[in-house]
Amino acid sequence: MDSSRPRAGEEATSLPCPAPRSSPHAAPAAAVHRVDPGAPQHPGASHPHLDWRVRFGLLALVWGLSFLFVKISGEAFAPLQVSLGRVAFGALALLAVLVVRRQPLPRAGLLWVHLAVAALLLNAVPFTLFAYSEERITSALAGICNATTPLFTLLVAVSALPGERPHRNQMAGMALGFAGVLVVFGIWNGADVGDPAGAGMALGAAASMGVGWVYVRRFVTGCGHSALSLAAAQLTAGAVELALVTPFLTSAPTTFPAAQTLSLLILGALGTGAAFLIQYGLVRDAGVTIASMVTYLVPVISTLAGVIVLDEALNWHQPMGAVVILAGAALSQRTARTAAPPRSAPDEVPVE
Repeated sequence: MDSSRPRAGEEATSLPCPAPRSSPHAAPAAAVHRVDPGAPQHPGASHPHLDWRVRFGLLALVWGLSFLFVKISGEAFAPLQVSLGRVAFGALALLAVLVVRRQPLPRAGLLWVHLAVAALLLNAVPFTLFAYSEERITSALAGICNATTPLFTLLVAVSALPGERPHRNQMAGMALGFAGVLVVFGIWNGADVGDPAGAGMALGAAASMGVGWVYVRRFVTGCGHSALSLAAAQLTAGAVELALVTPFLTSAPTTFPAAQTLSLLILGALGTGAAFLIQYGLVRDAGVTIASMVTYLVPVISTLAGVIVLDEALNWHQPMGAVVILAGAALSQRTARTAAPPRSAPDEVPVE
């Protein structure tokens, strides 16, 4: 997710190179660069077996269901263990693809330092916060909070990046988006979200991803590596970070219930690993504008999944606030999308 709009899918899960201004999230949004769908495809890219419309729907479904899988996994595993399993299985999935495609991981030490910071901000911290938040709030509400990621990214970008001057639509979009947050919280009823601390952690996860995408743009863009290589390296770094911390803060699980364990495997391999590969081809074949619109379907999927599968209850103002948040995110992107896209290498594609 880039400085103005990360892909709101679950949470940003991987790292783009480079991340342009106009792209919004998840992961898990994400920073994307513009690819001309009519241009020749990247050498070695295989012809898509599925129509891009089918893959678009699959991507929205996978990211939207990620919040459901977090909720189910949390029934048997501690939040840090859910986060570790998610990142580790996602990393293994992408590393396997790297081996098949015979692509190397980055070697520069400084780049690995930046990737480690990106993994902390985009994976380790937000995934853990979402897992903790879903111990207190519904998965549907967590998915709605995640939709604020593009707004946090824009807010951090205009504050931290030199020369990043907000346009009128961006300012109006941020104001509208955060008004939507107040509606989601039912601020007139004293934060009617069940557990304000849980909702606050979900918003904190979105804010962490907002900072992370700005960091990526500032320190990792134009690094010369493929998006797949960077995504695999970032998730690997995140898995190492969580593996160093989790044993000291949690007790090792003594049982591995089938449903919860399978949910964690799906969350990592599909929701964090395979989702990137789907978007990788989607941007190549349909273009960045279409691919980025998946952001607006993710909270719809997460809300429906929570209500239908887990029988979660929603207050009337929560889906209404989600609509306002997404309207603000869309408005904040209007100016950027009409600007002339920067030129970039043909193999630079987005990562969620």
